[in-house]
Amino acid sequence: MAKIKKILLVSAVLIAVFCVTGFFYLNHLKNKTRNTAVQFLSGEAAAQKAIEYINNNILQKGTTASLVEVKEESGLYRFTLKIKDKEFASYVTKDGKILFPEEGIDLTKKPVASANNAPTKKMTCEDIKKNDDPVLEAFVVSRCPFGLQMERILSEVVKNIPSLAKNIRVEYIGSVQEGKIRSMHGEQEAKENLRQICIREEQPDKYWDYIGCHIKKGQITECLTKAGIDKEKLTSCMSDSTRGLKYAKDDFALANKYKVTGSPTLVLGGEKVSEFDFGGRTAEAAKTLLCCAFKTKPAVCSKKLSEEQAAIGFSEKYSGAGPSASCKE
Repeated sequence: MAKIKKILLVSAVLIAVFCVTGFFYLNHLKNKTRNTAVQFLSGEAAAQKAIEYINNNILQKGTTASLVEVKEESGLYRFTLKIKDKEFASYVTKDGKILFPEEGIDLTKKPVASANNAPTKKMTCEDIKKNDDPVLEAFVVSRCPFGLQMERILSEVVKNIPSLAKNIRVEYIGSVQEGKIRSMHGEQEAKENLRQICIREEQPDKYWDYIGCHIKKGQITECLTKAGIDKEKLTSCMSDSTRGLKYAKDDFALANKYKVTGSPTLVLGGEKVSEFDFGGRTAEAAKTLLCCAFKTKPAVCSKKLSEEQAAIGFSEKYSGAGPSASCKE
């Protein structure tokens, strides 16, 4: 606790410095962009740069911060970092040059009573809606590093407990514009989203075999062959607007219904849920979350799965070090 208090004290001192410098910096940036192009970073890259600075220059030796989530907000990147068991919200400019080490104040909202500012209560098994045959929906995009991480987790669950495959469904985030699927990471990802959707819908018994292969190196031809996919049927689905495009539109409509903006996002019993309330991005956490939704837990729920954080991005290994976050639209 002493170390955490010291960290917070250091942060408090830095707040005044960063807020003042941030004000002048944003005005300088505005003037600068009139004459020269500013190199903006992705949210993940800017947040990681801030995390590295915090670890190297602010925290005591032996204490490290890790990235939990990052999203764009009011012209900046808002990111959540975790130090030990505490989470803090901070902001960083889009070029990754100025850090604001505290939660911002929304000037459009009236202050609320301090009693209402308590941290959100972690969801427990008792909070999950019960169902005879629940379905855990995971909304992802196929080339987001964190979407791949979630596909790896669910693939691990299905590999170890095949009977739960019918209770897990991967949905995809995107949109359709001028008859073409769009995705947050471009055309290649949009095409892969459609490919996985078509396999899921028309060759479901081979879906997880393909996913289990694809998450390793991103290979397509090799994985289609290895999974035994009927390539002619797949090509037909992807080129047929009454099939592939319709399946995709159904996914996107669901994502809009649940107000999904990040990959991955989990929905269980019609409500968004967080894997972090049950242990993080691990196979055991995903299995526990799903099993909590059964009115009567099946015996397979007692099987213990990996509690290691799954690898991020394409990886031949199940686990690996890295931040936890999401890809935002």
